[in-house]
Amino acid sequence: MTSVALTGLHRGENPQPGAAVAASLRRRFPNLRIIGLCYDPLESALYSNDGSRPDAAYLIPYPGVGPRAVLERLDEILKREKLDFIIPCLDSEIGNFIELEPELRTRGISCMLPSKDALEARSKVKLPEFCRKLEILTPRTAVVADASTLALRAQEIGYPVYVKGRFYEAHLATSPQELWEAYNKIVSVWGGPVLVQETVVGEEYDIVGLGDGKGGLIGSCSIRKMLRTSAGKGFAGIVVDDPALNDLVRRVIAALRWAGPFELEFIKVPNRPHALFEMNPRFPAWVDFPSQIDCNLPVRLLEGLLHHKPEPLRHSTPGQMFIRHSIDLVADIGDVARFVTTGQRIEDLGRSADSAPLESELAT
Repeated sequence: MTSVALTGLHRGENPQPGAAVAASLRRRFPNLRIIGLCYDPLESALYSNDGSRPDAAYLIPYPGVGPRAVLERLDEILKREKLDFIIPCLDSEIGNFIELEPELRTRGISCMLPSKDALEARSKVKLPEFCRKLEILTPRTAVVADASTLALRAQEIGYPVYVKGRFYEAHLATSPQELWEAYNKIVSVWGGPVLVQETVVGEEYDIVGLGDGKGGLIGSCSIRKMLRTSAGKGFAGIVVDDPALNDLVRRVIAALRWAGPFELEFIKVPNRPHALFEMNPRFPAWVDFPSQIDCNLPVRLLEGLLHHKPEPLRHSTPGQMFIRHSIDLVADIGDVARFVTTGQRIEDLGRSADSAPLESELAT
């Protein structure tokens, strides 16, 4: 049975993409074996009763410990599990998996990942330079390596400003006091440097897509955010078809020769071109929305890794929308305790023994 390992299975207030990727894959391949690689025993998809729950899950070390510790844990998991593919779903771990890709290949594990240069070029620290080269607008941004220059850079840009971590977290600061508070919060969790960014008010657009690694775009879906969480995450969105935005997406992916999933975030001020303010090197948490309207990008990714003829991707129809809602999941504390103690959780989701294997599904 073909197996795919996923990370990022938390679906709380600040949802991670892994559960949405799992649901997308199972829309096409209900018998696919999905392995959760988890950092926290309370990642909520572990306790769901839908297609996002993995068949098995294993605790792995946090990305900050480096690639070797991750590989050692994967080698332990491989003694029990066959892993064919890994789709990393969190920004902070992509660098580790790029570093490990040759080692993973020797173990029979395939990934679709950007180059190290492409990953670095779109980082929050390097994004302003990248945008200048492509003549794409981006909010004014300063990289702050120490607290002594923090207030100076914020004053140069002008309040209010956003204070952002290298990978995660952003806080709006309207005063020097709020600036210090935001800086201390981010550095205490993620370390430095941090970014101080101009606040631009306008409509926000989000694009999920898949690059072929040669400068081409395999597929994409663009939305305008209709509702946002306090962390700026899209809680509702509507499909748009904007030729100017589509052109910007193609230019970015071509310049980076991007391979694999991506999320591009733009902001549009009236009477000005779209400004790119972030590019994330993975699927966004709303990726299962286009999967439900015949633009299933995780499936296309898996088909490419399997070297099978892909199903056509349809252009999402403008006007189709999603809205997220929260539910309460029921679990037993004993399950959580066993996962903490053993580092593994094996599920039986009742898959039919006579169901067609994945390879047969692909052949049809």
